[in-house]
Amino acid sequence: MAELKEADAAQLHQEDVDIKRGAAGDAPSVDDQTADQTAKNEAASDSDSKPSTTTPAERHISIQTKLEGFEMLVDLNGAGRKSCPLCPEEKFKACYSHKLRRHLQNLHWKVYVEFEGQRMCICHLPCRNLKPSLSGDQASGRHVAHYHCVVCSVTIARKTDMVSHLKRHVNKGETEASYSGSSDAQIEEPAPSGQAFEIMKELGTNVQLLPNHTTPQKSDTYFNRKMRPNRQLVFCSLAVLAEERNPLECLDAFGATGIMGLQWAKHLRSAVKVTITDISDTCVKMIKENCELNNMRVDGSPRAPRGGPDGAAGEVKGATIATVEVAKMDANVIMHLRSFDYIHLDPYGTAVNYLDAAFRNVRNLGIISVTSTDTGSLYSKSPNVTLRHYGCHIVRTEYYKELAARMVVATVARAAARCNKGIEVLLAVALEHFVLVVVRVLRGPTQADESAKKLRKLVHCQWCEERVFLKLGNMTDDTLPCNCHGSLPGRTAVQLGPLWCGPLFNTGFLRRMLSAAVQHSMDDIQGLVKTLICESECTVLKSSALTNQAECGVVIKTPPSGEESGPADQSGKRKSGEESGNVVKKLKSDASLEHPPFYYSIHRHSIRGMNMPKLNKFIQYLTEAGFRVGRTHFDPTGVRTDASLEQFKSVLTKYSVPTSSNAAHTSTSVEKTI
Repeated sequence: MAELKEADAAQLHQEDVDIKRGAAGDAPSVDDQTADQTAKNEAASDSDSKPSTTTPAERHISIQTKLEGFEMLVDLNGAGRKSCPLCPEEKFKACYSHKLRRHLQNLHWKVYVEFEGQRMCICHLPCRNLKPSLSGDQASGRHVAHYHCVVCSVTIARKTDMVSHLKRHVNKGETEASYSGSSDAQIEEPAPSGQAFEIMKELGTNVQLLPNHTTPQKSDTYFNRKMRPNRQLVFCSLAVLAEERNPLECLDAFGATGIMGLQWAKHLRSAVKVTITDISDTCVKMIKENCELNNMRVDGSPRAPRGGPDGAAGEVKGATIATVEVAKMDANVIMHLRSFDYIHLDPYGTAVNYLDAAFRNVRNLGIISVTSTDTGSLYSKSPNVTLRHYGCHIVRTEYYKELAARMVVATVARAAARCNKGIEVLLAVALEHFVLVVVRVLRGPTQADESAKKLRKLVHCQWCEERVFLKLGNMTDDTLPCNCHGSLPGRTAVQLGPLWCGPLFNTGFLRRMLSAAVQHSMDDIQGLVKTLICESECTVLKSSALTNQAECGVVIKTPPSGEESGPADQSGKRKSGEESGNVVKKLKSDASLEHPPFYYSIHRHSIRGMNMPKLNKFIQYLTEAGFRVGRTHFDPTGVRTDASLEQFKSVLTKYSVPTSSNAAHTSTSVEKTI
């Protein structure tokens, strides 16, 4: 098969040369030019210091490394008119050497696509089919300018398409040219498949990655190292649910490398039944290999697992520690076919296309975690995409991260309400690269109505950035506590949303997540979870760091495995009826007093010419004034408080001192007045 492809490529190249030579009427004969070209190629090969590599087919003449390569195709030093080697006679007639040199340099050499030091210049030869004319006559049409791929020899018309085509070659690991790039280029044999993988270890789990794993949308097994906090937060939420019901059926709907599902199975063992799905054959194959790498058995696979490169930590080499089900299936299909207790959605971009299927068969009191990485639409950079995906109108504000989190929760609540289910928000985190929302599913139309009532419009003042959720029957400008509408001309307030107006955190659930993070040695997110706990209670982190579990004012209470284990008994059966209602009451009691919505940035509202107090001191001043105050993970300079913006600014003004220059100017003015 390879010999046939090489023969076809050689025949195609020869036909291109024959067509080009036949187009030049006053050019020398075909045999003479072929002999001259052969002599020049032999002279160029002899002049190189390294021996040339023998290849089945030569590269196309439009692929060159230097401009001199084009000049060698035509004897520019000779007299008489000469034709362009890359243009037919009807496009560019034969001309003298100085004009032909300028034509080669300005048209062909400068219009190129570069790949590993080789330029694929634009070609006007009849290598492609003629473009039909308006009358439908193909012979009367014109030739299409194109590029010849240096890797697979395909012809592509547009430059942008050729760039995308080369990226696909790189993502697939196809970087070796099928033609000889130059006389001294040596084509290396591709490395064995076993050596092309990169093995990475995270949370005691080994995964092998393809060389192009960092390229989004192009790689089948995309892996992002910056999403490690996201994976650990999802793991802790699953560990908390595993304490409530056992066994637990969980789904990683977008496996990619399978790192998240493998971590679940390795650390939670028999408490969970992990199912990993992906639509790509490459991903499914990679997930199965990673299961064997971690001494896990693929459900339905008779092949025995193998040990990792350095052996699994704490496990006997070759011993099966867990069983993972790996399926090649679309996420929507498997969520419609089967029921799960825990579902994690982490597609590349938005997850709105999978919410309806997720809520269709999720079990009562189960958990759905949604990771959205389309930060362009979430953070108000693409308002049209935001309106199309989430049905919300937003603008760029100082609290844009919390705005994004509430927008995702609102979209999740609408999807749950369509299935006659309500939600309880357990966790909402918005960081630089992603927005993570974890909700508990509450079955029933009453719960769905309660969740739908928490979807409201937000009134935002564009001048002072005061904000308040709109109540039914109120006018927009009369709702805001500020007086910008009366003191400034024109419209100052806009309506954003609809957004989720309820709480974003469940304090009891976060405390159990912190216990799971400590138990599984997740040091990366312990500080973040502690901040979330204090944010949910609207309290301040203590400065004294203790060595026990009561560090930073957070006390971890691990529930016993008896009465407080959740809605499942030791036999694994679900509780129903009155006992299930008691569980809902217990979940509501876990949530403390609702934290104030949104926060204010101390730097955004600072006063010009005044030195504002330190953030911790300012929080203390607000607390002494009788307000609930806490830090927020959305903004390191943000303060979450129930005080209005006017009250916030008054306290900030009271404890701000003038700068040295401003103070000197003030004292001079006072002396002059006296």
